[in-house]
Amino acid sequence: MEKTAMIIKVCALAILLAAGAAQAADFRVGVVDTERILRESVPAMKAEKKIEKEFSGRDQEIKSMIKQSKELQTLLEKDGSKLPDADHRNKERELTAMNVNLQRMQREFREDLNLRKNEELAIVLEQANKAIQAIAEEEKFDLILQEAVYRNPRIDITDRVIKHLAGEATNGKDAK
Repeated sequence: MEKTAMIIKVCALAILLAAGAAQAADFRVGVVDTERILRESVPAMKAEKKIEKEFSGRDQEIKSMIKQSKELQTLLEKDGSKLPDADHRNKERELTAMNVNLQRMQREFREDLNLRKNEELAIVLEQANKAIQAIAEEEKFDLILQEAVYRNPRIDITDRVIKHLAGEATNGKDAK
């Protein structure tokens, strides 16, 4: 009797394992490389160009100030001993004030630039998430992961997401 019960249990377990394996075979998984989307997708490249255009004026202003500062530094190094003491001190103060102002402007520029980049990348990520959801529903994926330590190219759907985003951009659906 015990052998029969044991055989029944083993058979039931085998049936459950076979059913689980069959069900697992239908389970579809995909992986997306978010960093690649933020580098290569049409919305990401548009956002980058938009930011470059937005900050180009300030960047040119900072570059101009750097040039002025270097010119003043060179003047002080070459002709500093020829200048009267009062003029020399005034030029040194002017250079110090210019450098302090330049450092402040560079810090503010970096902070503002990083803030704008984060805002634009958030928009791109939102679009990418919508594209991923659309692909998942259309192609009947059960699970899509963003970022993985290892991904088999067979389950990497990053190219499909990038193409989907490019299609949205050409249709005029991208934000701003």
